[in-house]
Amino acid sequence: MVQALTKPLTLEAFLALPETKPASEYIDGQISQKPMPKGKHSALQSDLMALINSSVRTSKIARAFPELSCTFGSSSVVPDIAVFEWSRIQRDASGEIANIFPLAPDWAIEILSPGQSIAKVTKKILRCLKHGSQMGWLIAPADKAVLIYQPQQETSVFDEPDAVLPVPGFTKNLAITVEDLFALLLL
Repeated sequence: MVQALTKPLTLEAFLALPETKPASEYIDGQISQKPMPKGKHSALQSDLMALINSSVRTSKIARAFPELSCTFGSSSVVPDIAVFEWSRIQRDASGEIANIFPLAPDWAIEILSPGQSIAKVTKKILRCLKHGSQMGWLIAPADKAVLIYQPQQETSVFDEPDAVLPVPGFTKNLAITVEDLFALLLL
């Protein structure tokens, strides 16, 4: 849902609004609410995040976060999974993870929900890349495909089951095929 505004709302005014469930995002002066996650989306999100964290978290290389609000470049977006290199994880004065992340994730992962606009999700990933993300994934469960976005490179589509999905350099120990990814949907 995109909220029509008579007067453009500033990013600061958006950030002062109460949080919504599902999360709302602010892009190009417009507020839109993310769709409510369904079963396939939730399974892919939680299991992929766990898979990424098992590869990078214990060695303090990076950490994956679900539905983390990232505010940068006059936008506030909420990737389904935001992965940050360890040194870029925001911390508060006590050394704990901060509540505010004023930067783009190193790796933005989106999972396309039924009825969700592929153009809108692609624009969000491209915005992340423009502001420092190393890679973006757009997972399309209905097509069993993953679109890979990298700065200044052509978008790649991975839909062959044995194709190994590209990952950012800091996750070099993570090897996952298209088949492995969508096997996360099996019980």
